[in-house]
Amino acid sequence: MMFDDRTDAGRKLAGKLSDYKGRDAVVLALPRGGLPVAAQIAEQLDAPLDLLIVRKIGVPWQPELAMGALIDGDEPVTVRNDNVIRLAWVSAGDFDKAAEQALKEIERRRQQYIDDRPRAGIEGRIAIVVDDGIATGATVRAAIRGLSRKNPAKIILAVPVAPPETIAELAREVDEVICLYSPETFQAISPYYRHFDQLDDKEVIGILTAHPIAPAKQGVTKSNSA
Repeated sequence: MMFDDRTDAGRKLAGKLSDYKGRDAVVLALPRGGLPVAAQIAEQLDAPLDLLIVRKIGVPWQPELAMGALIDGDEPVTVRNDNVIRLAWVSAGDFDKAAEQALKEIERRRQQYIDDRPRAGIEGRIAIVVDDGIATGATVRAAIRGLSRKNPAKIILAVPVAPPETIAELAREVDEVICLYSPETFQAISPYYRHFDQLDDKEVIGILTAHPIAPAKQGVTKSNSA
């Protein structure tokens, strides 16, 4: 299966999530790449769109390889990928240093993307977590564990593409997983998109501006934590 772009993937995912329209759901995107996907879902479900600000902790000498992840919040949640840490011979000091840098980037993104934007309330609602694809699952796992602290009624993970073993692992941490394509041979997310350009901060802010949260209608909070 190939997707034209993230918008196309979002529309296809939204079709699988139609049962949640009108059921007090909130769509939570992992920026940057998950936001255009999530925006299509939010539009079709008539649900508020918000962010889960998560940052991958990359191996210092191979940054694209995730050895863990951090999610923003009152108490940031760290998820370690112990297999990668062991195989890459990453020391505790190296991990902590990389985690500190990740936390700084999370703070930058929170100020740039959210600032004083109202936040979608999560407690007691159906939380639909969206990304443009999953590889190791470390980033999404951090998002889910941080989200669970906010007491949603249900957590749904929705992604266009991911390897089957990662989906099986994440399925144990959520109420439902919707994945459109799960190929046995999987190396990266980008080959499953015809157009997979990287989003910049301006594009992220533009999507959020186009999907404002109305406090009176959506029952939001003003908290700055993701």
